[in-house]
Amino acid sequence: MNGVLSNLTYVDLVGSTGTLIIVCAYFATQARLLNSEDLVFPVVNLVGALLIAFSLYFNFNFASALMEFFWITISGIGIWKGLKERRRAAAD
Repeated sequence: MNGVLSNLTYVDLVGSTGTLIIVCAYFATQARLLNSEDLVFPVVNLVGALLIAFSLYFNFNFASALMEFFWITISGIGIWKGLKERRRAAAD
């Protein structure tokens, strides 16, 4: 394990941080600590996916890049819908 950690680059650290962010958000929704309907959920997922995408820019893997493309797109849709609902609620 020590050998793996000693070989981590800055890019690996950024991508791994993104992975931990996404996994923590998923765990938090399953543990009912975070509501997937809240705007925080897609924002956290977007941040994590962007960090992973950053690492993929330097260490490209098509399957992972495809997954992150969809993750970023879906998170963007969630943010857009969340902001739209907030505006509607504020107008009422």
